[in-house]
Amino acid sequence: MDGKWDIIGNEGFEFMGKMNASISHEVKNVLAIINENAGLLEDFTLMAEKGMAIDPERLKGLAGKIQLQVRRADRIIRNMNTFAHSVDETRSKVDLGEVVAFMAALSDRLASMKGIALEVTPPSRPIMITTSPFLVENIIWRCLDFAMAVAGPGKTVVLTADKDDRGARITFSRLEALSHASSPTQFPLDVENALAESLGGQIVVNEGAGEIVLGLPEAVD
Repeated sequence: MDGKWDIIGNEGFEFMGKMNASISHEVKNVLAIINENAGLLEDFTLMAEKGMAIDPERLKGLAGKIQLQVRRADRIIRNMNTFAHSVDETRSKVDLGEVVAFMAALSDRLASMKGIALEVTPPSRPIMITTSPFLVENIIWRCLDFAMAVAGPGKTVVLTADKDDRGARITFSRLEALSHASSPTQFPLDVENALAESLGGQIVVNEGAGEIVLGLPEAVD
């Protein structure tokens, strides 16, 4: 039991560090773009001081670009805030569909770096479960990270949350490479099994269908 929680604790720190590093890189990219556009505004100011005509449409376009980046930064910070607060409660009721969409958004930059697109299929209605938000986010990331490695560059990984007889499940699909693997899939490993056990869940790799299914109970015991 202690060994399982040691694994979960170490993985939790690694997961939080990876996501925070990705978020900080996104913020830096936004600031770099804003700074570049601010430099262009300064150039226009100098031109105006010299009596040169400035096209209002260029200024309008520049302002629009800055506003776009401000909205982008606001979205990133809101995601960071949501992620930070996921550790507030060890058990709470969450909408699994929203959690899946949130993790896809949080992982989008990391997926783009791998040349992979993420597609979320929203459920037809809310899927409410009582669980540990942070651990669910962590295990979704572990499954997604493996799914992206299997899919390879230029592919799309689809995430789908739906209800089942036991509670709910998340399917990571379009992993055709699973059915072509020459050796048994080495997944889940100790980390994923420890997380799944702590959540009362189970990970099943369906090589024939090219998918990974993460099953979660309606409520953790």
